[in-house]
Amino acid sequence: MSPYSNELHDGASGHSTALTNRRGMTGFGFYLYLLSDCILFATLFAAFAVLHNAVSSGPTGHQLFELRTAFIETACLLTSSLTCGFAMLQCDRGDVGTARGALGVTFVLGGVFLALELTEFGRLLSAGAGPSRSAFLSAFFTLVSTHGLHVTAGLIWIVILSVQMRQRGLTEGVMRRLFCFSLFWHVIDVVWIGVFSFVYLIGSSS
Repeated sequence: MSPYSNELHDGASGHSTALTNRRGMTGFGFYLYLLSDCILFATLFAAFAVLHNAVSSGPTGHQLFELRTAFIETACLLTSSLTCGFAMLQCDRGDVGTARGALGVTFVLGGVFLALELTEFGRLLSAGAGPSRSAFLSAFFTLVSTHGLHVTAGLIWIVILSVQMRQRGLTEGVMRRLFCFSLFWHVIDVVWIGVFSFVYLIGSSS
């Protein structure tokens, strides 16, 4: 067991020290990656803003989007952000079992989100509203599917982390990867809030 793991059991002061160490272990490169991801999504949002009225005599967002489904997706991701944060708190306390359980709930909520998103894509495609139908739909599918790919990557990451926590415990390397994952997951949750507000709420009213 690493010295870092032992700090997780030293009470309130140990919890504070562990949290500081966990943050310090996160490489600067990962923050650069998150910044590049933010730039990517900012570009996709800008493209959607320019093209959202380019429907080419096709269906508009008001005709296509179902706010109820988008709201359920949003609720799932926001709740998963809470469970992810709870998992990190339990890791700081050295409670591997509870942390893995919270990550499992995060995985389920993310899986429900993806299932709803794929169902929506299937509904749009079956209605002839695919990405080739108009520039508006091309921008929509590109933005939303890029976010969905990030969620998929996050779910794979959860599985890998759960296996490592079970086999190795809360070593320094595992804690570093857990913290990086939590940053990644919170960022894609924030991006989805932008998608829900900008694409679904505003798009469905236009």
